Formats: sequence, C-alpha cells, structure tokens
Amino acid sequence: MFDFLTYTFPISGVTTNILIPPLVAFIVSFFTSMGGVSGAFLLLPFQVSALNYTSPGVSGTNFIFNVVAIPSGVYRYHKEKRIPWPLAWVIMIGTVPGIIIGYYIRIKILPDPKSFKFFVGLVLLYIGVRLFFDVLKKKKATAQKKFDQKLTKEATVKTISFSLKKTVYEFWGERFSFSTIWVFLLAFVIGVIGGAYGIGGGAIMSPFLVTFFKLPVHSIAGACLMGTATASVFGVLYYAILPSPEGMQTSPDWLLGLLFGLGGAFGIYLGARVQKHVPQKYIKLILSILIVYVALRYIIQFFY
Repeated sequence: MFDFLTYTFPISGVTTNILIPPLVAFIVSFFTSMGGVSGAFLLLPFQVSALNYTSPGVSGTNFIFNVVAIPSGVYRYHKEKRIPWPLAWVIMIGTVPGIIIGYYIRIKILPDPKSFKFFVGLVLLYIGVRLFFDVLKKKKATAQKKFDQKLTKEATVKTISFSLKKTVYEFWGERFSFSTIWVFLLAFVIGVIGGAYGIGGGAIMSPFLVTFFKLPVHSIAGACLMGTATASVFGVLYYAILPSPEGMQTSPDWLLGLLFGLGGAFGIYLGARVQKHVPQKYIKLILSILIVYVALRYIIQFFY
C-alpha cells in the first residue's frame, strides 16, 4: 500500500519505508530522554538488526541522529534551568578525546558485525543490570522520595561551588556533589566506548552518575544530553573525514541519520518536557528493561 514510500539509501544500502526511521526514533527518544539518554543506544541495534546496516558507517549515522535530535531536549532543560553546567562541561571535555580512540577501535578491532554486537551487548548488559538493581534497592528517607513527592513543583539547578576537586550544586532544596576529576576520567573512558558504539556516551554516563555518584536523574539528564551532543559532533567528523581501510564503508549515511534525527528531535523535546512529572524510579526501570533486553539478544547471537 505504501510501496511508493520505500527508498534505498545509496550510502548504506538500507531499503525501508522513509517513515519508519523518524517514527521509531520518536518513540524511543521520548522515553529514553527522560533519563538523559538520546536513544541512540537502541537505534543502533535497530539499524543493525532490522535494517541490516552492519558496516562501521552505522556508528557515524548514529552520531548524526544525536546531533540533529538532542538540541531540542537541551533547549527544554535549559529553559527550565535544569542543567548543572559544571557537570555538562566536565562531561563534554572528558568525552571528546575518547571518541577518536573509539573510532579506531571500531574500524581496527571490531569491524565484524557479530563481534561488534557482542561487544555492544556486554556494555549494555552491565549498564542495564546495574540500573535495575539500583531501582530495587530499599532506601530510607532519601532525596529520591522527596523528589517523587515534589514532581509538580518548580525544579531548578543552582551551582554552589566548582573546582577540580569537587563540584556542589543544589536541586529541589537538596545539595549534591561529585568528584570533578573522577567524572572527567569516567567521561574519557565512556568516550572511548561511545566512539566505537556510536552513541556519544550518554547511555553509559547517565546510569553511572545515578548509581555510583548518587545524583538525581531529574537533575543530570540535560547535562548528559549536552555531553552526548558535543561528542557526537566530533564523532560525525571522525567517521566522515578520517581515512578508513580499503573496501570498508565508514562514512555515515547522512540522509538516514537526518530522518532518525528529525523524529528524535520531537521525541526528546516531549520527553524533556514531561520528565519532571515522572518518578525517577519508573524512568530508571524503563531504561534498565530496555537495555537488558537488547544486551541479551546481542550476547546470545554471538554463540550461534
């Protein structure tokens, strides 16, 4: 019925209905953006498995999605004054150098689709399980419970102090802090992984900040998206400009990435808008289930 909308993208060779990429991106991004994640970590498996886009260029295409989609969500979080900018800057400065290392890992060590999917599965499984058990933990009178009781009230971030040793900010009447240097080092490592995966790192950074640094998801989402967007700009450039092995398609599919990005832009904006009305335990639960599901599929396929 809609055969006239079927199109073959010349760079990637993907053949699909042109409405599918933006629709899938919209749905995925709406839910994941609430946790500070663009949704690229789920769109890459969709491209590999459903669209059969298995060359290294799929990572660069994922970066294009981030570049196009994320600014709408960042704008929304910034408008509501819910971005801790010191955290955002530390993530950005730490992640970008790691992206180029991840690029070379992707084309030199993990060019085979089966091995790459196994690598992706291991990374996602750790994130998903760690996040899931964090949801199940019984906590006393914590800031999380207070946030869940104040979801309809004004939520803004106020920086108290910022130094190389420690950063402190205030959110919903509570003070939170993190080691600046440790977050920077974490961002660098995540940049390496994200560069190989094509996600910018937000899907890994957000769960780490929530589970290990005990920062509320409602306050870190905007910073993680900002870091992902910045890293993705460099990721696109690396995959588009840097030399690749002969016969290997590493250049991103610009049109396909743009279609994913347009759908994601609307999804991320709406997700950012409703996020403060959703208890963070539900946000983390949704993310953990999605992540573990994709991870198990990718790990299992490696052995068959």
